[in-house]
Amino acid sequence: MTTPVSAQTDDLTPQSRSEAPAPAPSAWWVLIAGVIGLAASAALTVEKIDLLLNPAYVPSCNFNPILSCGSVMVTPQASLLGFPNPLLGLVAFTVVVVTGLLAVTKLALPQWYWTGLAIGLLIGAAFVHWLIYQSLYRIGALCPYCMVVWAATITLLVVVASIACRPALQRRGHGVAWALYEWRWSVTALWFTAVFLLIMARFWDYWSTLL
Repeated sequence: MTTPVSAQTDDLTPQSRSEAPAPAPSAWWVLIAGVIGLAASAALTVEKIDLLLNPAYVPSCNFNPILSCGSVMVTPQASLLGFPNPLLGLVAFTVVVVTGLLAVTKLALPQWYWTGLAIGLLIGAAFVHWLIYQSLYRIGALCPYCMVVWAATITLLVVVASIACRPALQRRGHGVAWALYEWRWSVTALWFTAVFLLIMARFWDYWSTLL
């Protein structure tokens, strides 16, 4: 007995929805941002090792009293779990890079995988914002490589969350969640602008001397 075409379509639809390939621009950004974050984490790890081996070592990312990796690396916040934070970045961004490679090759990853990755990035973004607060109001210095990791993490959260949520949002097609999805890059731009303004305000006494 032949199965009706409509029944075959109904059977395939859930699978196609749950394993749809990521859009090409999103896939490429997952790969590119993952590589950027991994490179920054690797650079931080190398600088931290050099600093541990030689306390007098001056990291390559020490540019001035404010943009100074060395000032951040020696603080307790730089080793929150008992080991240097960049090691977390090495592991996390390796996963992201592998995911990006799979997505770029058009491999259809399960929707649950994208959801899990989005949750992981949400935790990472929360950690990033804790570090931003610590850098601005406790340490009083900014690590340039760390700031690269911050930017990569935030944009990755936006992209991966949009991949994870897009099927459900497209089925609904309205509401606050859909509006946030449609305006996600505008919201991200405001997000970065807010962080930039906080940095300018916090260190204005120094920035004003450069004018």
